[in-house]
Amino acid sequence: MTLWSAVVLSQGDRPDELDRALQSLLSQRDVSLEVIVVGNGWEPVGLPDGVRGLHLATNLGAPKGRNRGIRKARGELLYFLDDDAWLPDQGTLRAIEDAFDADPELCVVQTRIESPEGDSARRWVPRLWNKDPRHSSTVFSVLEGSVAARASTLKRTRGWPGRFFYAHEGIELAWRAWDTGGTVEYRGDLVAYHPLLTRERHAGHMFQDARNRVWLAKRNLPCPVAVAYIVNWTVLTGVRSVRQPTAYWQWLKGACTGVRTYGGRRRPISWKTVWGMTKAGRPPIV
Repeated sequence: MTLWSAVVLSQGDRPDELDRALQSLLSQRDVSLEVIVVGNGWEPVGLPDGVRGLHLATNLGAPKGRNRGIRKARGELLYFLDDDAWLPDQGTLRAIEDAFDADPELCVVQTRIESPEGDSARRWVPRLWNKDPRHSSTVFSVLEGSVAARASTLKRTRGWPGRFFYAHEGIELAWRAWDTGGTVEYRGDLVAYHPLLTRERHAGHMFQDARNRVWLAKRNLPCPVAVAYIVNWTVLTGVRSVRQPTAYWQWLKGACTGVRTYGGRRRPISWKTVWGMTKAGRPPIV
């Protein structure tokens, strides 16, 4: 039986939610599973039996924290779950493992994410047009709160982009997975519950959004496509923020910071990958 490693990040400020997430993982049926709690600036304590803790002295951010968890993981398949999310169905990981077994090219899977009341934010469905959360399809980005991936894929993609701290790391992971010759799927028939929250809960989210989008383009896209991506998002965000000039100003400051600063090693995806994404209706400029 294939070994899974489930990685859960926590800052220790949501003990009840963390316990709920861990219990939902430990109750998964018909899989071999180890669970790792990465304490981002927190010493994991009071964990259920069989759950391993990894202490990080400072909060390194979500993607770098996940990467530290990957280093400790022994599984061939990895699953990343937010500490305030949980799996209501005990067969979820088994179903994902079956999907990986059936399709050797399948690299990354995101489940449907919705609130316990059945509500889903449009941004939780990583598609440009069809936002029906129950519709499954191939996708070119993932929401990071409930994602499974092959360990071999994470090795080839070099894990999550640690410099991002948070925001858009799921886009880079998906792009790089496709560039390895694999596929990425959104499974609308598998669900993880998560409270229905807005991005505005994060201080400076507009700045972070813009800086990371520029870094995303600089790191991953051929030069002409990178320029088109940045210009497109600058215009699109301006249109969306026409009634929020202060928010747009923060976005522009973030974009300028992204242009000026080093966002990590540049490894552009191939033109073949760009063309494949474009044929599939999601050119990497939106």
